[in-house]
Amino acid sequence: MVKRLAIPFILITMLFTLAWPAHAESELTVEPDRTRLYEGEVLTLTVRGSMKIDINLGNLFDLDISNLPSPDIGKVEDDFEIVGRNQRYSIRTINNDMVGEITWTYQLAPRKTGELTIPSLTFQDASSEPITINVVAGTSPDQDPESRDSFIELSTDKDEVYVQEQLVLTIKLFFSGNLIRGELSEPEHPDAIIENLGKQREYSRYRNGVRFRVVERRYAIYPQQPGEFRLNAIHFEGRARTPEGQLKFLRDSEQLFDIPVKGIPDSFTGDTWLPASDLQLSEAGLPDNQNLSTGQNLTRTLSLTAQGLPAEALPPFPDQTVPGIRTYPEHPERSATSDRDGITSSLTQTTALVPVEPGNLVLPEIRIPWWDTDADEEKIAVIPARTLSVSASPDLTTTSGQNTGAPEKDMETTPVETDENTGQTSTSWFWPVVSLILAMGWLATAIAWWYGRKHPASPPGPQARDTGERALFRELCQAAEEGDPRTLELLPRWAARYFHSQRFDSVADVCRYAADDALNRELEALQRHLFGKHDHTGDWDGKPLVAVLRNLRGKDTRHRTEDSLPPLYPEGLASQSQ
Repeated sequence: MVKRLAIPFILITMLFTLAWPAHAESELTVEPDRTRLYEGEVLTLTVRGSMKIDINLGNLFDLDISNLPSPDIGKVEDDFEIVGRNQRYSIRTINNDMVGEITWTYQLAPRKTGELTIPSLTFQDASSEPITINVVAGTSPDQDPESRDSFIELSTDKDEVYVQEQLVLTIKLFFSGNLIRGELSEPEHPDAIIENLGKQREYSRYRNGVRFRVVERRYAIYPQQPGEFRLNAIHFEGRARTPEGQLKFLRDSEQLFDIPVKGIPDSFTGDTWLPASDLQLSEAGLPDNQNLSTGQNLTRTLSLTAQGLPAEALPPFPDQTVPGIRTYPEHPERSATSDRDGITSSLTQTTALVPVEPGNLVLPEIRIPWWDTDADEEKIAVIPARTLSVSASPDLTTTSGQNTGAPEKDMETTPVETDENTGQTSTSWFWPVVSLILAMGWLATAIAWWYGRKHPASPPGPQARDTGERALFRELCQAAEEGDPRTLELLPRWAARYFHSQRFDSVADVCRYAADDALNRELEALQRHLFGKHDHTGDWDGKPLVAVLRNLRGKDTRHRTEDSLPPLYPEGLASQSQ
């Protein structure tokens, strides 16, 4: 019975003594596992402290774990990020004195390259000497990337591009083990528009007989300035568990090679620079024989489709006003779809046409110059001129025909006041009435559509804005005022945060949702500024666009209350079994 009670008592005594060090004769040693490493590697720093332990009946049952001493490791965070830490305790007897030993193990990731310093650390009355760590850029030339626990591969579909031409970037993260937590950075550049090409892919690959899990992401990048294009390095940090159950830290970075960006060729004749792999211009709605009658209503649809351009880069169609034809254009619609090969965008313009005068009426030719990036030459998309043969409507000449063709005796038995202008009088009232009816119908439709957009059924009640939305909106307004191409990227991101029940993948989605003519005008002006052929540096006035954005934000209270930041870690990276 005595033996059974003695063992727990001894264990409890050893634990309690850790809380009561005798503050004398403390020791501290600091040892890195190496003093030279590459920027993507992790340094293991081992810190050992020892101290005499004073144990007596007065402090035996007064345990406070929070009072356990520890070194001031926070000093290293100027040059290193602490990505992991561990500690263990032991007690031993030296010359009849009880000595407690504590070992701290830290995983340190360098924040930059060059000579970094682990400063002097203190532990009670002991201190260590500073240690210099040399961090080298890049990866070790003696180490095959595929022999590491994680590595990044970057590739592009082209070795050089024109300004505003699509460049597809592929990022592949290879890692081994069971990933518990990880973060893969996004590509960033101040002078580029960057669009995500769909969801990331996850699969497995073998390299040199080793099985790796792979996360693949693709991006469409549109450099906005000629010259050498260099992205910031792509970084990955994570933790994985080995098959043996040990926790390991993964860290890697990779820099994309420089991409030459060429300026707009002098031989290009268009007003709007359109570098694309394919561009198609089409129309629909006109009759095959192109014979019409006055008052006949037509709906003409023009479509512009481009591969390798964002929807915001497509220019508006030229004015199609024709004497003798009344036009009622709808607002143009922009849309974009993406796949692994890039972005395909389209611009659609629907216009109601009503001929009001007989004769041959000509719809002018539409020409849109563009640059074929595959053939490296200018091409022109054309819709040829259309001649419409418009005849007077038979219904408009019935009265005139009956009067002129009636027998003379009928005119005597049924007197009618008439003169040589009777035919003109009988039709003079028709076209104003027809036009008025059409205009009223179009106006009523527009009002109903506007009202429906502004008054959706059962809108959620007003709620408070979140701080993340405010910061994103400030960034959007600053970019808009400066004419920064990031405006076209920030607008859908802010709208998705603000209008919490909607999904916005492009600027076109925001325009459709907002149904704001002023917003459309200012965004079209920004697009002309960004994508026009000529250099417009310095002539941009972003205050009207900022005012429209503030008005859009102020008049609609349907927005988020909770901070809905995207997931910190890539979807699917977290293992379900740890």
